[in-house]
Amino acid sequence: MKKLFTCESVTEGHPDKVADQISDAVLDAMLKLDPYCRVACETAVTTGMVFVMGEITLHKGYADIPGIVRDTIRKIGYDRSELGFDYKSCAITVAIDEQSADIAMGVNSSLEHREGGDDYDTVGAGDQGMMFGYATNETESYLPLPLELSHKMCKKLADVRKEGILDYLRPDGKGQVTVEYDNGTAKRVEAVVLSTQHAPEIDMETLRKDVKREVIDKVIPAELVDENTKYYINPTGRFVIGGPAGDSGLTGRKIIVDTYGGACGHGGGAFSGKDPTKVDRSAAYYARYCAKNIVASGLADKCEIQLAYAIGKAKPVSIVVNTYGTGKVSDELIAEKLPLVFDFRPKAIIDSLDLRKPQYFDTASYGHFGKAEYSWERLDKVEALKALF
Repeated sequence: MKKLFTCESVTEGHPDKVADQISDAVLDAMLKLDPYCRVACETAVTTGMVFVMGEITLHKGYADIPGIVRDTIRKIGYDRSELGFDYKSCAITVAIDEQSADIAMGVNSSLEHREGGDDYDTVGAGDQGMMFGYATNETESYLPLPLELSHKMCKKLADVRKEGILDYLRPDGKGQVTVEYDNGTAKRVEAVVLSTQHAPEIDMETLRKDVKREVIDKVIPAELVDENTKYYINPTGRFVIGGPAGDSGLTGRKIIVDTYGGACGHGGGAFSGKDPTKVDRSAAYYARYCAKNIVASGLADKCEIQLAYAIGKAKPVSIVVNTYGTGKVSDELIAEKLPLVFDFRPKAIIDSLDLRKPQYFDTASYGHFGKAEYSWERLDKVEALKALF
């Protein structure tokens, strides 16, 4: 049976991603000063303006938030006024309070710890909610193929801009790839969409030829392209006004780009700007770690893990496994035995994945998953899972 599946990505100059990167740059700065800080940092950007807000509890040190904001915007590439957004001249407003004492009470000492639990019961979940992790064996990154290609394409678009290969490009951009599957196997690319901000003097014919040659053709595998593959490059015909000058941006508005492209469920929680006591982030990373090891062990071809937490409680209230009918044993049996290999309590997650160190800025663009340098991508539980089952 044939079906199409589409995923998108955006460049680091997309306004929502500008906001995400600022929030995670603030988080990294706070973690560098105090690994036990509490951070919930949200950012909004628009023409000539950045608004940083949220709750931060820092036990030692001081971070220059306006300086962090300007440095982040400069790195992205908004470095002159003609772009409509400039790190040197944008207005920055900061409105930060401390974490609510009512929330901190449940995080500092979980329900289980108050009832006499062990050391890993000390940290309670920072909120209720559901978190999903996913993995598939269709790519080496264990991500869906159209998502992997979309991320690579947008990253390549940014690279050719920064390297001066296509010096008329500007930071904002977004891409989308549609893959045709036949009985679950990727057969061909049906369509490629890529829109890039550009200088006003470049003509569309030149831009489209250049972008196809320098970006698309270098990312999309030739064996997946045929005479029926469709290309839509800057389909409006003009994209000069972009970034925060063209559209406002908010932290946490690209949660599907950040995760699995819509291939599985999503609990609705964003990642950027949140310290690891927030299970929206840490438990989602751990669920990915769990799902990836399950697929790598051969227990399933693809796997979704859903975790659910109650605020102030250490142990999840539910663990659900879905292997989409590809499991070698039942989903219920996998879910029942997972706690023998994985400890889903927040402190155990934080310690196991070493989440208290500054490392989050680079997660905020081109996806939080599939990047080998991060601890939640390790495959160190494969043998334990094989032995268990």
